[in-house]
Amino acid sequence: MKRFYKDVTVETSEAGHTVALDGRPIKTQGGRPQTVGSRSLARALADEWAAQGDTIDPARFVFRDMVDYALDVVPESRSEIVEKMLRYADTDTLCYRADPDEPLWHRQREMWDPLVEAMEAREGVKLERVSGILARPQSPQTLDRLSTRLERLDAFTLTALEQLTSLAASLCIGLAALEDDADGEQLWAAANLEEDWQTAQWGEDEEAADRRAKKLDSFLKAKEFARLAR
Repeated sequence: MKRFYKDVTVETSEAGHTVALDGRPIKTQGGRPQTVGSRSLARALADEWAAQGDTIDPARFVFRDMVDYALDVVPESRSEIVEKMLRYADTDTLCYRADPDEPLWHRQREMWDPLVEAMEAREGVKLERVSGILARPQSPQTLDRLSTRLERLDAFTLTALEQLTSLAASLCIGLAALEDDADGEQLWAAANLEEDWQTAQWGEDEEAADRRAKKLDSFLKAKEFARLAR
């Protein structure tokens, strides 16, 4: 699609902040007003439109797509999204370790235990850890507490958390990424510990490295989206 606008502005009203193209307010892909509460997020949305060239590249609308998801999808699918996040808690990457006699186990403890313990302290839960591949579900008390926590998140934060958690295969890392002082690259390294361990043993695969870099970029964008929405 050819670029069809010249001016990109942010309009502010009692409802919030909206991007306008040549004075016309943008709507979501679902047809709702694309109004956000954070001017910082609105400015980031405007920057995406302003950065487009003569031809519109939909892949460059990362924040726009996340806002549309928050406004169009989350209100009707909140319970399903929360259930999805709770399944990640039950199979959290950080809770499944190598056998204690393997060198990887020591590295997992060193890198993962501080993150797990921080989540337990922050959320008031106890996470089950296990060595090997046999599943060990989290306690009903832990899942109930996490469910309550997730239900209280606003639509924009829940949108970011869903992407962060899915990319990391870890609710522990997803929630950690929402913290103000979170180090996104360090958290991504924790999520990819096993993959990076194998790379160190057997060498790097170019395609795998490219996939990792793209996923890292998506992870950092989701983290930034959560910050902007606040």
